[in-house]
Amino acid sequence: MSEPIPEFTRFGHDEAWALGCLVVEKCRAENLTVTVGIRLGEQRVFHAALPGSSADLDTWIERKSNVVSRFGVSSMEVSETFVRDNDITGFWTAFGLAPEAYFPSGGAVPIRVNGALVGVLALSGVDSPTEHRIALEAMRELSDPS
Repeated sequence: MSEPIPEFTRFGHDEAWALGCLVVEKCRAENLTVTVGIRLGEQRVFHAALPGSSADLDTWIERKSNVVSRFGVSSMEVSETFVRDNDITGFWTAFGLAPEAYFPSGGAVPIRVNGALVGVLALSGVDSPTEHRIALEAMRELSDPS
């Protein structure tokens, strides 16, 4: 992805709550049936499932979040870099990853504090470009509230 992912000067439980609520607000404004999750380290610190979403989306969030944690970049960037001709099997094979634990599809982005990966914001339930866009919009707003 050519668009830079905003970074934070600090990010803890309170910032996770604020970011998660902002993402939910944006999704509600667009009537999206998504699930939103934020990890801080290995801890899930925010989770919201909007009306119309399903329990299956929890698994998609985890799989996309695992991709971000493993590669240190957005799940969309991993997909664009390593998935050729929609051959996801080749991705899993090339990196020796379990399909049930990793899925290279947009919607999960790294949360960084001064360059260090501290967490992951992930959405699932609509198309990857929309999920990625909303994540970046919310992060941009929270990281630079001007």
